[in-house]
Amino acid sequence: MALKVLVVDDASFVRDMVKRAMRTYFPQVTVEEAINGKKAQILMNKTHYDLILCDWEMPEMSGLELLQWARGQDAYKKTPFVMVTSRGDRGHVVEAVQSGVSDYLGKPFSPEMLAQKVNKQLAAKLKRAAGEKSSSARPGSDSASVLMQASDSAKQASAPAVTPGPFADSAALLTGGPTSPKKSAPDPTSGKKALAQIRFAEFNLPCVIKAITLTEVKVIAKRGQKFPMILDPAVVDIEVDDGETLERINGYVHMLQAVEKRVDTDFISIVIRFVDEDPDKMASLSKFIAKF
Repeated sequence: MALKVLVVDDASFVRDMVKRAMRTYFPQVTVEEAINGKKAQILMNKTHYDLILCDWEMPEMSGLELLQWARGQDAYKKTPFVMVTSRGDRGHVVEAVQSGVSDYLGKPFSPEMLAQKVNKQLAAKLKRAAGEKSSSARPGSDSASVLMQASDSAKQASAPAVTPGPFADSAALLTGGPTSPKKSAPDPTSGKKALAQIRFAEFNLPCVIKAITLTEVKVIAKRGQKFPMILDPAVVDIEVDDGETLERINGYVHMLQAVEKRVDTDFISIVIRFVDEDPDKMASLSKFIAKF
């Protein structure tokens, strides 16, 4: 019998990304989806899933509320439940551990990172389903220790929510450093109105906001050794005011373009299309846009 995995996320882009990764790494697994905790409850009452991959922040019912409900059901007391979220601070990790979460995957994440988490939770079942030796990943033995380790690795891979300090570093990185070989070229970061950092699965990218709406943001970033690709998932953190930030806006890379018409251009224009539908985030974003 095929294993069943339920993906719960209010962003269709994230659900599609997870489904593609699952088809690639685990073709023997059947994947179903739900747009929030309420929809997930309905599906979980109708059938049993071998693994739940769930976002934290969703309308109607959050991932934490769904986890707490699941642990109160006989059928899901011990079912692996992985929280997939941009919340990487210790307080939320502890809260999830106390509610019975099995593991944690920080946004943004790569397909490989997702596959490692799934394999860790379903290694034995995958081995039986595939009829072959499972991969070398071994399940964790203690929920709390696993989550604390996962939190640390998520912070290293996904980068934690940005504080004012890193934004100051972002400004220095964008406007400082070695001068361009073409000294007469204008600096596209001059006259900037706001700074931001975009978090990708394996690195952070400091940038300057040039235009922003409720659906996307256009930024200018200095060209470096690491750069994203089209459709890469991303989390945007914006400096709102001194000492305040607008954090964890989920999205993906919609467009990449050289700022200057030359091969060795120093700056790249990036458009991040938002997939977040969290009403609180959208309200904060609206206020920021009004002042931008």
